[in-house]
Amino acid sequence: MEGTPSSNTNTSNHHRRCRDRRSRPQNLNPHKRIRAEGESSGSASSISPAPIPVRQPSEDDGGGETEAEGADDGFVILLAEPVPSRRVRDAQCPSHGSVSLVGRRRNMEDAVVELTGFAAGGYGYFAVYDGHGGATVAQACRDRLHVAVAEEVRRRRAAGEGEGVDMWRRALVAGFARVDAEVMGETRELQQGMVGSTAVVAVVAEKWIMVANCGDSRAVLSRGGLAVPLSIDHKPDRPDERRRVEALGGRILCWDCPRVLGVLATSRSFGDYLLKPYVSADPEFMVTDRSEEDEFLILASDGLWDVMSSEMACRVIRKCMASTTSNNYPSGMAGSAARDAAAVLARLAISRGSFDNVSVVVVELRTSRVAVAAE
Repeated sequence: MEGTPSSNTNTSNHHRRCRDRRSRPQNLNPHKRIRAEGESSGSASSISPAPIPVRQPSEDDGGGETEAEGADDGFVILLAEPVPSRRVRDAQCPSHGSVSLVGRRRNMEDAVVELTGFAAGGYGYFAVYDGHGGATVAQACRDRLHVAVAEEVRRRRAAGEGEGVDMWRRALVAGFARVDAEVMGETRELQQGMVGSTAVVAVVAEKWIMVANCGDSRAVLSRGGLAVPLSIDHKPDRPDERRRVEALGGRILCWDCPRVLGVLATSRSFGDYLLKPYVSADPEFMVTDRSEEDEFLILASDGLWDVMSSEMACRVIRKCMASTTSNNYPSGMAGSAARDAAAVLARLAISRGSFDNVSVVVVELRTSRVAVAAE
């Protein structure tokens, strides 16, 4: 495994105070209690979801919101519009699924991508983009980053660079730089200098998994019952990130938590042109060889990780994957085992007090369970 060694829990109270938003808070009332109807206490042993009030996009009012049947004055969860994806089952990723919840926010600023058969080969491409200051940059990453990476891969194949991890690393670096330059120009024209997005991208191959990370979304691999971090959060108070920012002339100031120039609570992101060069879009990489003990991969925004450890998230998904019980999800959330597990995890984060959008992608890595189910 490659990458800078560091602890990846990031569940301290110091960072939890940042969970309501990355940029400067605006008139939030930290003492306001929001009731969650029917939610569990958050233990891994109690994860079966009960019916809850739900708002979903309405087809009758031009894309507005409508309360689902049974909704009351309790806690309301907003569902993100479905994200288009190619769901082609292959040997590398036999099952995958995602869920995005608006949660206690007014707007959805997250975006996710799930692709198999990526780059004209047997690769899976999975990503979570967590926007801040608006959804503009996250949506641009959702629509463009995988396209840019695929084009870089084709160009490098044509140049004879092969199919190894080094080629993929160079392709991802170039793709990140290209999309960041594009969104920087566009947001500058719109005078959106504080709009940006994190990105955590996983490329799943037959023999290896590569994660490119920019920001504080996170990738975790469940292997042999253990939670293995495949990314390290880019927090402004991470010692090497602080040194990088300060070497460029920037400062880390504390405004309820450490922030770049007192504004942004992550030290790397796409966009945010007013904070360049201190806030970088350069990704960090971790690569691990695949093992027969690999169970599943979780990618999620910090709306999950601010209230839950990597170990707990893996326990929850493992229990969901092992269960054959039909869960009572809101309409439109049922699907593959991976998506059902992602839904449980996202709802658990909301019930544990997350104030952010919560997006979760789950990628099953074992083919044995799928083969048994098909018999």
